[in-house]
Amino acid sequence: MLLVASDGEQLGVKPLPEALAIARADELDLVEVAPNANPPVCRIMNYGRYKYEQEQRRKESRRKTTNVVVKEMKFRPKIDGHDYTTKMKHVERFLMEGSKVKLTIMFRGREMAHPELGLRILQRVAEEVADFAVVEQSPKQDGRNMTMILNAAKKPETKTKAKAKVKTLPETAPSTGPASGVPVAEETTGAP
Repeated sequence: MLLVASDGEQLGVKPLPEALAIARADELDLVEVAPNANPPVCRIMNYGRYKYEQEQRRKESRRKTTNVVVKEMKFRPKIDGHDYTTKMKHVERFLMEGSKVKLTIMFRGREMAHPELGLRILQRVAEEVADFAVVEQSPKQDGRNMTMILNAAKKPETKTKAKAKVKTLPETAPSTGPASGVPVAEETTGAP
């Protein structure tokens, strides 16, 4: 078998008893890393440490992956206004959490003859969430249902992190005061 030392140096082809003796002398393990090679390749290493490092790499890669959650919200073509606003609050919350949202319009009976009603609802939802979401899959008819998938455009700012709106006035003359081009925070007063 071809023997590789713990530092990566190749020690050449050695018989099994000699390779085991070398590994025991270093108080390490003899691990077969390529059994199908000709001759087979064995490495001298601390196998417990090797397994621990492998597990740490697996945990790190799992931590870096993001689990995409798809939430579904179902609508009917003849949805009431209050029901619509309630469902829209849920859709907005799901998108703010970073989940994808699958919108489904469920048709029954004669409603199948009017798919434009479902399309109108889906377009209305897309317009309302256009600031913080994008349409990943446009509306499509799937049997008795019409579906559309929304995805959060980016991580939205929370209300506590929202930046104050600042506007700059055009610079007309070098002077001090509001017309000097210095950023001025907008102020509102209660009096007209």
